[in-house]
Amino acid sequence: MKLKRIRVLSLATLSAFVLNGCMSTGDGPPSYQVDVSSIPNAVPRVLPRSKYGNPKTYEVYGKTYHVMHSAKGFEARGIASWYGTKFHERRTSSGEPYDMLAMTAAHKTLPLPTFLRVTNLQNGRQIIVKVNDRGPFVENRLIDLSYAAAKKLDMLKKGTALVYLQAITPGKHSSVSPRHAPGVISNLNSSVMYLQVGAFRDQQAAITLAEKCRHLTQYPVKENAIHVGAHLLYRVWVGPIHEVDVADYLTRHFETHGISEPRVIVPKK
Repeated sequence: MKLKRIRVLSLATLSAFVLNGCMSTGDGPPSYQVDVSSIPNAVPRVLPRSKYGNPKTYEVYGKTYHVMHSAKGFEARGIASWYGTKFHERRTSSGEPYDMLAMTAAHKTLPLPTFLRVTNLQNGRQIIVKVNDRGPFVENRLIDLSYAAAKKLDMLKKGTALVYLQAITPGKHSSVSPRHAPGVISNLNSSVMYLQVGAFRDQQAAITLAEKCRHLTQYPVKENAIHVGAHLLYRVWVGPIHEVDVADYLTRHFETHGISEPRVIVPKK
C-alpha cells in the first residue's frame, strides 16, 4: 500500500519547490528560444480517469491530501508557480511524461485529468491547460504550470502569478480557442491578496488572534465574519499584500510565532 501511494506522487514536481516560485536548484527555462504563440492551448475533451493518479488519499511531507471525486463547478484563486527543464520527460502522477512545452499543470487534489481555464489576474492573460500531475507541495501555492503555460501567462520573470482557475466541462464554456494565442481579458486585473491566519466560530478567539498578529506585523489586521450554513465564521486577515514574496515572508514569520498554516486569499473584486 505504501508503494502504491508513493507511485502516485509526481517525480516531476515533488522536489520542484522554493518559496519564490516553482523552481528548485537546477530547474529553469530551456536554453533555446520558444515561440509559445505556436503552441496550442489544451483541448478539453472527455478522457478516462488516470489509473494511478487518483487515489482517495495520498500523503506528502506528513500531510494527507484528499483527491476530489469530480471537478464539476471547481473554481479557485491563488498563487501559480511553474516547473521546467529539470523535470522534462520525467513521469508525472498520471503516468504521462512531463512535457515543459505542452499546456499542462499540476494540482494537489483535482481529478487527473482535469481541464482548467487559467486567468492571470495581474495582466488578464488567459489559457487552457490539462492537469495531469500532482503538486505543488509548498505552502500557499495553488497550481504548478508547465513552462509553456507560464510563458503564455507572462509570469516567468517573477516566477509566480495570482491566478483564477475554472474547471472546464469538455464541449462547454471553452471561450479560449485552443489554436489561438493567449487571450487578454479586461477588467480582471488584480494584485491584492490577504493572509488568512485563522477562522473561528468563537468571535473572541478571532479577536485574540488578531491582537496577537498586530504585535507581529505592521500590515493591517482585520476580522470579518461570513455565514457558513447556520453559523458565523470569524476570519482573521492580514493585508492587503501586493507581492508574493511578502506573503511568503509573513507566512514564515507567523509560523515561527506559533500561527500555523496561514492561507493566501485572493478575494473577488
